[in-house]
Parts: sequence; C-alpha cells; structure tokens
Amino acid sequence: MNSIVIGSGFGGIASALRLKAKGHKVTLIEKHPDLGGRARVFRKNGFVFDGGPTVITAPYLIDELFELFQKDPKDYIKLSPLKIWYQFIFEDNSKFNYSGNETEMKSQIEKFGKEDVNGYEKLVNFTKKIFDKGFTELADVPFDKPFAMMKQLPALLRLKSYKSVYSLVSTYIKNEKLRRMFSMHPLLVGGNPFTTTSIYGLILYLEKKWGIHYSMGGTGNIIRGFENLMEEVGIKILKNSEVTKIISNNNKISGVQINNQKIIDADNVICNADPPAVYEKLLDGNTNISSLFKWKKNRMEYSMGLFVYYFGTKKIYENVEHHTIKFGNKYKEHLDDIFNNKKLNNDISYYLHRPTATDKSMAPEGNDCFYVLIPVPNNQSGIDWNIEGEKIKNLVIDKMENDLMPNLKDNIVEDFYLTPDYFENDLNTKFGSGFSIQPKFTQSAYFRFHNKSEIYKGLYFVGAGTHPGAGVPGVLSSAKVLDKIL
Repeated sequence: MNSIVIGSGFGGIASALRLKAKGHKVTLIEKHPDLGGRARVFRKNGFVFDGGPTVITAPYLIDELFELFQKDPKDYIKLSPLKIWYQFIFEDNSKFNYSGNETEMKSQIEKFGKEDVNGYEKLVNFTKKIFDKGFTELADVPFDKPFAMMKQLPALLRLKSYKSVYSLVSTYIKNEKLRRMFSMHPLLVGGNPFTTTSIYGLILYLEKKWGIHYSMGGTGNIIRGFENLMEEVGIKILKNSEVTKIISNNNKISGVQINNQKIIDADNVICNADPPAVYEKLLDGNTNISSLFKWKKNRMEYSMGLFVYYFGTKKIYENVEHHTIKFGNKYKEHLDDIFNNKKLNNDISYYLHRPTATDKSMAPEGNDCFYVLIPVPNNQSGIDWNIEGEKIKNLVIDKMENDLMPNLKDNIVEDFYLTPDYFENDLNTKFGSGFSIQPKFTQSAYFRFHNKSEIYKGLYFVGAGTHPGAGVPGVLSSAKVLDKIL
C-alpha cells in the first residue's frame, strides 16, 4: 500500500508511524520547513518557544509509537512530571495550586468552601465513569456508521452527556471560583465550558490518572524524537511541500499535487489538515457531494481563535509557576463574547506558560521564557488583527504586570505574537479556529468529520477536526482509529 500523509502535527506523525508499522510505504508531506504543525518551534536569539501544546497528558500514547518498532522512548525524549499542574489565580488574586496531591487539593478546596470537599470527591468519581466510557472504551473506536453512535447513546445519556461541563461541575461544586476551575478543561480543546458536552469532563480524570508532564527541551523535542524515528524506519519526509490538490477519479483518490506542480500517486491519502479546508480547497469541485454532507459541513460551529504572545525577559520571575491560569472578573459573559457575539473584551482571562520554571535550556542564561495564550473570537468576527493585535498585546502585558510580573514592560527583550490569521493562513484552519470544530455533543463522535471520508474512497482524516477531537491525547487517538479502519 502506498500511503500519503498530509501534515506533520501529532496526528499526522502518529498516522505515518502506525501505517509504516503495518507495512505501508509512507510519505509524509509538510508545507513548512519544519515538522510539528501546531507544535512547531520558534527560535529567537537563544529563546526557544513552543508553538503549540505544552500540557502533555497520557504519555503512554506517545510511548506506544516508539514501541511499535521495539524502540525505547527514553532514547528519544524525556518527559518530566510536574508537581504543580496549574496555578489558578482568581479576580481577587486568591490562588489555588492544582495538582495530583489529593490531600493538598482537599485542604485548599476547604478554604474556598468546606461543603465542596465532599462534592469534589463525588465529581472525581463521576468523571472516572465518564473517562472509562468516553476515553478508555471509545476514544479509538471508529464512528463512521450511525449504528455505532446509536449503540452508545443509552450509556452516554446515563453519563449526562446532554449537560455542559459547567453544568455537571455545578451539580457537585457550589463555590463559583471552584466551578470555574473545575470546568475550564474544555478550553484546552477549543470548547466553551457552558456548551461543551459533559463527556469532556473526562479530561479532569485523565489528568489525575497519568499526571501532567513537560517534555524537556520543549514539546518540539517530542516532534524531533518522532522525526528521528521516522527517518530510522524509512518514512519519506517532504518538507517545504504544500499539497495544493488531492487528485481523484470517480470519487476514488489517486494521488496529490505538490506546489501546483509535481504529482505523487497514492492508494490512500490521510489528512492531518483541517477537514473543512480539505473539502473546500483541495478536492475537485465536480464531485457529487450529497446534500446531507453539505448540510452537515455548513452547520458546523468552530472553536474560538487564539492570540498567543511569546516573550523573553532579562529578569527571572521565580514566583511564576510552569502553568498559570488567570481568570478575569467575568466568566460566562466573557465566553459569550468569544463564542457567540464574536467580539473582543478587555476583561480577559489568560493562560501563561513558563517552561523555564522546569527547563532552563529554553532561554539564555539569566533570562526567562514565556508564552501567554488568550482565547479570542475566531475570524468569523471580521476582526482586523493588524490593528487589534497590538492592542491585545499591550492589554495582556498590562494585566500580567499588574497581576504577577512587576516591571514586565521594562524587562521584555524578545517578543512576537500569533493571531487567528496565522491559524487560517499558515495552518489552513477554517476561520482561523485554534482547534477546528467545537466539542459539542452534536459535533462529537459520529457527528464530527469522519476519520474515513463519507465522500471519497481512499481519503482519511486524523487530528483535531475528526473523532475523537482536539488535544494531544485526542489527535494521537485519532491515529489509532485510523489503524483500525485502514
């Protein structure tokens, strides 16, 4: 079998390795000069900035890919467990150190509300049930037939999948600050906690099961380890090569065209690219696409956009944890503005990543390295980021300086930022969404873009826009689905 994989994010790389292990002849094609997709690396004057995912959970999914070829993952990558997973800072500057230490967790919860200690235990127990079903049992199961979904509906309804994550958390937790903290996980995969199906409450338990890890040298080092492995096992890698057309004949895929010139034949094409962009831009327009599929594609709702500001400082901010999440004053109203009203709001919440808290190699000696991520509306908003980008940058600097990093403005020595325009133009995601389609119940499993194309024979999808969804465990699991259907 001759298989082509388009895109070298975690999903694409995992697919290439799994197909190679099955004996396929595999070519991985990447438009950029480097691999990684959202997990690309940016280097600036000794600072190393991870482009994308920084929270590594379920590390066994990474290890499995090395073990397919009887390789020891430790020869390629080094994952380090974090003691404090996130430090949450609330609007009144009260703090909560979120970790896997249950004694410390309960002691902190008690300070916010004694009655919530018992509620927390019940919440964790319920999210374990969701995890057992939604992740352990279903994350790598194909959902390309309606019967597969119908068979699971009774169990999903018993697990209250019709509720939102925020609603589920509020059933057990009374304190509003704790509700925000325990319901924030959908934001890590592009969803609004007030509309994301409670099935995604499984992330809370998934973190507890395996902990949260950091890849020494950055997430980019995992990509580098995979690249070394792919070269060793004979996967052909083409960089600086953009697939400009997927070629089909009577709805059967026959190959791809690169940079509008060279054509490569293939039996199968696996897209780690965003499904809507693939269907709209890369495929022949003369295909008879069913009205049902057109309706499904057009009704999709997309995740929020991301504004990501990368910066290095000449001052070391020892008091800043590896992962910090700072909530603004408003929560639901702010999320409404991002997801529904598609407008910017000055009352921002942000996620601050400081890899140098764990790994000094990410910055020159005596310096500190950061990125701060702000959820913003996607490009359905019509926002002109050439104008608004600089305003958001200055707003978040002011907030961080006020909240936890004194004299920040005077200490920044290197910086740049990415907006939804980068996600739309460089990463080819529809509307510049950060995580493809939203993880609502009506856009989960069978209702997402299928791993096996509904339209074309020989066309497959992995990554954030298909089943099971976004996040590193999700996209790695999508390659396991591919393993079962191809």
